[in-house]
Order: sequence, then structure tokens, then C-alpha cells
Amino acid sequence: MSTSSTASVTAPPRTPGPRMTGRQKLVLVLLLGAQFMIAVDFSILNVALPAVGEGLGFSLGHLQWIATSFALAAAGFTLLFGRVADLVGRKRLFVGGMVVLGLSSLLGGLATSPQVLLTARVLQGLATAAVTPAGLALLTTAFKEGPLRERALGLNGALMSAGFTAGAVLGGLLTDLLSWRWAFFVNVPVAALVVALAPSVISESRPAERPKLDLPGAAAVTGGLLLLVHGLTQAGESGWTTPTTLTALLAGAALLVAFWFVEKRAAAPLVPVHILRRRSVIWGNATGLIAFVTETSLVFLLTLYLQEVLGYSPLATGLAFGVLGAGTVTGGLLGGRAVGRFGNRRAIVLGGVVQAAATLSLVALGTSDGWIALLLAATFVGGVGNMLMIVGFMVTVTSGLPDTEQGLATGLATMTQQVGITLGIPVMSAVVTARTGTATGPGAVLSGVSAAVLVNSVLVLAGALLAGVFLGRSGSRTPAG
Repeated sequence: MSTSSTASVTAPPRTPGPRMTGRQKLVLVLLLGAQFMIAVDFSILNVALPAVGEGLGFSLGHLQWIATSFALAAAGFTLLFGRVADLVGRKRLFVGGMVVLGLSSLLGGLATSPQVLLTARVLQGLATAAVTPAGLALLTTAFKEGPLRERALGLNGALMSAGFTAGAVLGGLLTDLLSWRWAFFVNVPVAALVVALAPSVISESRPAERPKLDLPGAAAVTGGLLLLVHGLTQAGESGWTTPTTLTALLAGAALLVAFWFVEKRAAAPLVPVHILRRRSVIWGNATGLIAFVTETSLVFLLTLYLQEVLGYSPLATGLAFGVLGAGTVTGGLLGGRAVGRFGNRRAIVLGGVVQAAATLSLVALGTSDGWIALLLAATFVGGVGNMLMIVGFMVTVTSGLPDTEQGLATGLATMTQQVGITLGIPVMSAVVTARTGTATGPGAVLSGVSAAVLVNSVLVLAGALLAGVFLGRSGSRTPAG
């Protein structure tokens, strides 16, 4: 075929994708700033726990309750608040949650006793349970399903993961240079700024008709999640076979099963059964659960390696995770494009394979300082892969649902995220303990970490492949042509 004839059938130039309006950009900045702050709160106290315990008189055995009290409230009430956001208005709940978050952070920074600090952490957890699903629902309703929403969710995922890493770094810096109290105080001006700007920047979003709240369903799911998270925390502290762990896990499971039957009979269910039967909701959330279980627990495992094997300080450990944060930001920036080009399912599988391969390479870690290069490279690449999975998960679970159910969809997704964060560390801690037994020292820790890293890699690969199989074409948006 001649050059002229070839030119005559050349496809027309592709039209540029939709662009965000100025107002959408303002909404995005405000909501992403709030979500970033929420993510920072999950990890900012981790490296400061010994300093907090010394300052307020926490015993060593009770230090974990500083993190657990937050996780219990955040995970236990997320689904309930996700539905409340649909009923009373997402903007109203978002702003109210930010007010509580700012005040509870001020209370935590001023705390003079363990009881006051734990009260502040519970209030922070409740505020997180309100702000996160409401903020995500406002984000998904501000951007129609398609490229703009995928880009917004990609940026949201990038900043949330970067927030987990930034929290570790910031916690170390504030504790070393100022005081652990600034890990709380830093939230106050950010929350105040969001509360001041949100009423004029964000539009209200809620269904035209507001059904009554399903109180029996709310009680069942909230109680079940509280017991489940408590049981997982007890498992990491005292083992999986102790009576308190087994009782909490079995009671939590029983309440969640009861929740299913309550929802089938409810006139205005908290979670309509037809949503729980959607393949995209089931396997999308399963993917998200595995993504958060594996990456957050990997941070725990590598913290053990850096501090117990290589002898790093908490601040140096936090700085090392800055590379992981860079990887997750990169993955978040690429995530929306990957979903648009390949579809949800393929983006999830690609991300899972990349994360699994990077994690598997960490099995080779040794006891000399030279291995830090492998750790940094692997965490960067693994962070990119993990964020591809997370963006694919968020797009999957919020696609194909009307705006009236976006609060519910994002509540489910946020619950998945927080349960995954809570579940990961007890599971991987149990693997480490089973491998090391009563042995101590850097060699024993390295052996336990290597075994858990291998389990972690297998888990993420299996999860991604299963999602790829069961999501099928119905779980994938048609790639952009």
C-alpha cells in the first residue's frame, strides 16, 4: 500500500481525556488532605510508643492498647458510619468527623494519664470511621465513573499509603526533636483548616429519600467487627489458641453471620443483600483485604529486621520506609492510568504479581548492612505493585453503583482497609513466633522474618490470581481504546 493510501485510512487523532474543573481540583485537594491526615494517624504513634509509655506511665504490656483502642473504634464503626453518611449527608458527617478528630487530637496531646490518652485514641478512631467513608463517598460522587474518578482514586490511594509511611517518619522526627505530644498536636491546624474550607468548597451529597437506620443490623455488624478486631489483637499478643482469643473470634464470626440473616429480612437494610452478592464487591474487597494485610504487615516484618537484625534506630527505620512511600505514591499516580488502559482486573493481577515478586526477593536478606540496598529497591517496587492493587480494588468496588449507595460502597471498602491493617500484624507475628520458638538473637529474628516474608509473598500472589479469575470480565471496566 502506498504512503498516500496509508495516510488516507489513518485513524483520527484521539481526543484528549476529560479535565477537572477548578472546583473539582479544590474538592480533590481538600478531601485528599483530610485522607492523608487520617492515614498519618494510623502510624504516627508506632515509633513513639516507648516514649508515650514512659511519659504517661503505661506498662509494657499495656502499650499496645494505644494502637488497639484506635483500631477497634476505626474498624468497628466504619460500616455503620458509611451508611449514616448516606442517610444524614456525607458533607455533614465529614465536617463533624473532622471537628471530633481535631478536638480529640488536642485532648491526646494534653493528656496527663493513660485513661485520658486512651479516651482520645478511641475518639480519634470514631472520627476516622466517620471521615474516611464520608470523604471517599464525596470523592466518588464529585467525579463521575470513568477516567476522572480513576485518577482521583489513584491520587487518594497514593496519598493514603504515603501517609502511612509519612506517619512513621514524622512520628520519629517529632518525638526526637520535640515531644511525642506533637504527634497529636500536628493534626489540630490541619483539621481546623479543613473544617473552615469544607462548607464552601464541598457540595452536599445524600439520597433524595432517607430510609430508617437498620439498628439490629448496625448492632450485629459493629459488635461482630469489634470482637473480631479484638480477637485478632489478642492473637498477636497472647496466641491464637488462648480462651480469650478464641472466644472473641468465634463470637465476632457468629455476629457477622447473624448480620447476614438480619439484612435478608430488614425492610431498610444497612447493607442490601444484593450488594453483598455482587461479584465486584465480594472479590474487589477480598483483593483490598489482601493488599492491606500484606503491605502493612510487611512494614512490621521489616521493622523487626531493621531494628533487631541491623540495629537501626526508630528514626532511621522510619526514614528507610520513605522509599516504600515513594513507591506507593508512584503506584498511585500510575494506578488510574493502568486501570484505564488495562481494566480493573488486569491492573489488580499486574500489581499483585509485581508486589509478590518484590516481596519474595526479601527472603534473601542477610545480617550485614549491605542488604539494605535490596530492601530499599524491593520495597519501592513492591509499593508500586501494592498501590496498583489498591487502586484497582477501589475502582472495582465503587463501580456500577448509583450515587445513593456510594457511602455504603466506600464504607465497605474502608472497613476492608482497616480490618486488613489490623489483621496483618497478628498473622505475620504468629508466623515469626512459630518459626523462632523460644530462640532469640538476630539470627533467630532473621529466620522468622524470612519465613513470614515467604508467606506474605505467596498470599498476595494467590489473592491477585484468584481475583483475576473470579472478577472475570464483569469486574473489569473496558480498557480505554
